[in-house]
Amino acid sequence: MEYLHTMIRISDIDASLDFFCNKLSLVEISRRESPEGRYTLIFLAAPNDSDRAKRDKAPMVELTYNWDPEQYSGGRNFGHLAYRVDNIYEVCRRLMEGGVTINRPPRDGHMAFVRSPDQISIELLQKGEPLPAQEPWASMANTGDW
Repeated sequence: MEYLHTMIRISDIDASLDFFCNKLSLVEISRRESPEGRYTLIFLAAPNDSDRAKRDKAPMVELTYNWDPEQYSGGRNFGHLAYRVDNIYEVCRRLMEGGVTINRPPRDGHMAFVRSPDQISIELLQKGEPLPAQEPWASMANTGDW
């Protein structure tokens, strides 16, 4: 068995790409539009996975945009995507500066949660050992659900 991708339905391509690419730093690997099926598929990968994603078509996140408006709910039912990061404090700082709410701050120097524009939970995990606790993260409260 081999992991290929995770599909997430999105309601706004621009808002989703701003979050996943500009703020979370994923890389767009490919895009396919289907006029007959009335949808767009956008495949993304973490920067360190981009060569493997291009070569093996995995591991990736598939953003599915249906051209006919639909109301999506229950993002928490999906669970979450998880990404390992080199410096959790730097990533969370960059996300906050980009207007992203840190739902579960990295108080422990190890784990944080944020949400996409469609309320998909994204878990960020510190690569290697947890970083020493530091402010403002150590005393920051949770915000909303994660």
